[in-house]
Amino acid sequence: MQKILSGTQVSELDKRHVELSGQKSSHELMEAAALAFVEWFLNQKFSADTPVQIAVGKGNNGGDGLAVARLLSEYSYKVSILCCFESIDSLSLDALENYKTLPQSVRIYTKGNWELAEEGILIDAFLGVGLKGSLRADAIDLINRINEFKGTVVCMDLPSGLPSDKLASDTVVYADYTVSFEFPKLSLVLPEHANLVGELVVLKIGISSEAYAEFNSAFYFLEAKDISPLHRSFNRFSYKGDLGKVLLIGGEPGKMGALILCAKSALRTGSGLVTCHMEDSERFIIQTAVPEAMASWGLIPNPEIYDAVGIGPGWGTENRVRMFRQFLQDYRNPIVVDADALNILAKNPDLIPLVPKNSVLTPHIGEFSRLVGSSPNHLDRLDRARKFAVENELIVVLKGANTVISLPDGKQVVNSSGTKYMATGGSGDVLTGMITAYLGMGYSPENAALCGVYHHGLAGEIASQSKRRSMTASDIIEAIPETYIRLNIS
Repeated sequence: MQKILSGTQVSELDKRHVELSGQKSSHELMEAAALAFVEWFLNQKFSADTPVQIAVGKGNNGGDGLAVARLLSEYSYKVSILCCFESIDSLSLDALENYKTLPQSVRIYTKGNWELAEEGILIDAFLGVGLKGSLRADAIDLINRINEFKGTVVCMDLPSGLPSDKLASDTVVYADYTVSFEFPKLSLVLPEHANLVGELVVLKIGISSEAYAEFNSAFYFLEAKDISPLHRSFNRFSYKGDLGKVLLIGGEPGKMGALILCAKSALRTGSGLVTCHMEDSERFIIQTAVPEAMASWGLIPNPEIYDAVGIGPGWGTENRVRMFRQFLQDYRNPIVVDADALNILAKNPDLIPLVPKNSVLTPHIGEFSRLVGSSPNHLDRLDRARKFAVENELIVVLKGANTVISLPDGKQVVNSSGTKYMATGGSGDVLTGMITAYLGMGYSPENAALCGVYHHGLAGEIASQSKRRSMTASDIIEAIPETYIRLNIS
């Protein structure tokens, strides 16, 4: 998995990569960033008749923008530069080199003499990861000018004014797209910055894995390439018992939909045998809605016969504490805890030590707040998630636009898959079924969580391509098989 480094580490990473790769200078890395950006830009099918303005700072972010200006002009785009610096003497060495190679077709507007186009595209290459402290008055003025633009705004690496690792405190550019290089800077995945970042794109520019080795980080970025090695392989002699016997506990009257979605997703993910435990009165519903699943009711059956257990979807909280306590005393293998089971833990914290070590908890922000207390912001929430995971030796899957998996060793993994259209009732129940399925197949709890979260997000992406905001949790389930095809998982 890709480390997410702090803003202060990025320049050191670039230097280390240049040393290890044998490149002559950091200018070659800047060119790689510009080439990757332009390839993405061309794939967006922006019309070549669309005017492109690039706001350029004096540092390396500005150097990236100048390189992009040269490359886009070669594709016949009408490009102009909006200088955010007083004199070319203030440019960094790499930025100056790119400035000198600008073709004559690129028009340059000096600072204070901008002429913003009324439409088109504005690329923000003003301030990058090197931002420290508060903005100067002239920088605030420039950012306000950029925010007056009515067309499409694309920010390179970070929206200008946004710190790499902290919450925004000053004026910030509002982006339609933010194109970050190698990994998303931490501030780009915070919900408080959603309206600033716009659509987040992460591009690789060829920095070697060896260059990252010397840098420490608690945050990692989960990508498609990481998933295949986490999966177990099964052969043609494998039978349904090898693919896991799972028990799903939930579904009080009026909430059977949650358990149905959970069961269907576990089966679609590949569980060999699924048993649903619910109220006696609801057993006919599950056997009609999910004929592939078995049903049980009354007292929870001997849980030791199951390879994995997921508990909570639609379970309710009334008169469940004693049953939950007895279950936790009887079953000592890692489990998946969701929904009402999380709410029971929040109201009865004495049960938390009874939860088997390395179990996977899957709260959304509201459930997490009830469990550990409210947070003033997402950075604080992530810190609380890390501490809770470490202190209790549990895995916490904090669900959201960029789901973050906090592991007992202190690592926090930011998921890259998913879409805004997954904000729909039942989506979390689908995830619970998927993680429980992987746990039942013999995956380690960590790998079950990582695979479940990534495949869940990817299924949402696939389903949303034809459904968009009308997508339902059932659509996510039906897209699960395609995730295996996309990732070449047999």
